Amino acid sequence: MKIARIETFLAPPRWMFVRVETDEGVVGWGEPVVEGRAEPVRAAVEVLAEYLVGQDPLRIEDHWQVMTKGGFYRGGPVLSSAVAGLDQALWDIKGKTYGQPVHQLLGGPVRERIRAYAWVGGDEPSEVRDAVSAQVEAGFTAVKMNGSGRMTPLATREEVRACLLRAETAREVLGDERDFALDFHGRVSPANARRLLPPLAEYAPLFVEEPVLSEHMHAVPDLVNASNIPIALGERLFTRREFLAPLQAGVAVVQPDISHAGGISELRRIAALAEMYGAHIAPHCPLGPVALAASLQVAFTTPNFLIQEQSIGIHYNKDAELIDYVADREPFRFVGGSLLRTERPGLGVDIDEAAVRAADAKGHAWRNPVWRYEDGSFAEW
Repeated sequence: MKIARIETFLAPPRWMFVRVETDEGVVGWGEPVVEGRAEPVRAAVEVLAEYLVGQDPLRIEDHWQVMTKGGFYRGGPVLSSAVAGLDQALWDIKGKTYGQPVHQLLGGPVRERIRAYAWVGGDEPSEVRDAVSAQVEAGFTAVKMNGSGRMTPLATREEVRACLLRAETAREVLGDERDFALDFHGRVSPANARRLLPPLAEYAPLFVEEPVLSEHMHAVPDLVNASNIPIALGERLFTRREFLAPLQAGVAVVQPDISHAGGISELRRIAALAEMYGAHIAPHCPLGPVALAASLQVAFTTPNFLIQEQSIGIHYNKDAELIDYVADREPFRFVGGSLLRTERPGLGVDIDEAAVRAADAKGHAWRNPVWRYEDGSFAEW
């Protein structure tokens, strides 16, 4: 069996799919994208396709090594995301070829269901109560929200109180038996993070995500020691090597993205590395159905899995929803806030190819907002 054709499709709201077809008619799907930079990733997939077409699709690890190391210049989010989507598609092909779900090929499941959380925005504190209540009514046992909107480098008392109010409101709605996580989204400076973490402990977040930007990794050890709140990060890290420093600093939860961090092949290695440090993984996944399906395959076989992000109903999804691109929605049916394990072959998702092709005909050019402070200078979004 040989790889015969590789196609890419831009799909609203901000996703991209890759379709890998073999000469025997087996088709695998992947989701290679950098949100806001889909076009460069598409070009990178086309370059990698020059190598893959004509190759045996079942030699996944060899292809991963060549795609990541075969060029003199390596790494970065664009190349890593292109590799990630192609890697997902190759695992999908392998599972379909052997009639097995990918989690069986990775060693077999260690759990029957995957706990997931729902997004509730959080940019505006006034919206938190109703948004959290709606997810509780939908059966979710955990939610995540942004801890702040735009925040000045040295926060005012009002900004601090607004962050604490979000946490207080969420805890009031959720009670003690459910969880919420706060995403600082890199909007918070190291000084602000040190100020915010101690008083937030009263509300017992499941974790605080990206309390500082990845380039401020030197500040992470102090933040780990500043509070008993578990620290999570990793959506902007792309290799297991990049995860070593935060794990050594004591981060409790790592959040690699299966569409950015080298796909299934690298995500499982990051999870194994985290296990050595007593840390858990909560895969980042505000993306589409293939990325979520691939994340679930890894989660089912990973002992130190914690909780799964998913994008159904997320505030980014204005032009399409995750389930708009699948022919069968059953794999994405939540039961008590969890997704159940299935034995469907490959990634376990049935993509609606006609819907994907129609979406690509429209395309998208999604870009993240650019925020500024009142003086006109750049602010982290």
